[in-house]
Amino acid sequence: MSANLIQPPVLDDETVDHTADIAAIRRIIADTQTAYNTNDAELMTAQFTANVVVGNAVGMLISGRDALLEANRRGLAGFLKDEFVRYDVVDVAFLRPDVAIAHKTARATTADGTLIDTEPAMVALYVLVKQDGQWWTAARQNTLVPSAE
Repeated sequence: MSANLIQPPVLDDETVDHTADIAAIRRIIADTQTAYNTNDAELMTAQFTANVVVGNAVGMLISGRDALLEANRRGLAGFLKDEFVRYDVVDVAFLRPDVAIAHKTARATTADGTLIDTEPAMVALYVLVKQDGQWWTAARQNTLVPSAE
């Protein structure tokens, strides 16, 4: 090891109370769950920045809010139409007071919310930015979790 190691930075002041920010980020993910379960593409896209980049669960990159809205419309009217999900926020971390990352897990459910998947089928990473007092999703990456079978 080198004797000239540089100390890694601490990216957020841990003395800042992020309670309201975490609640706002949790609402974004809850709204996404509601949108998915009600096939509401507009709600699903509402809290993304104009220049968002999303990596979906099959490895495609979608750039820009307009393209994301169109992809959400196609998916929710098509192969996702009769699918239901539960999202659980498992972590929120702040890189700066106005930049956060959040992880959610996703499990399939029945229409009434009964879990189908006992373990998460997907994990998503959100990159969020706070602009003019509002949190926005600037990037999201969905990753399928391989089944144990």
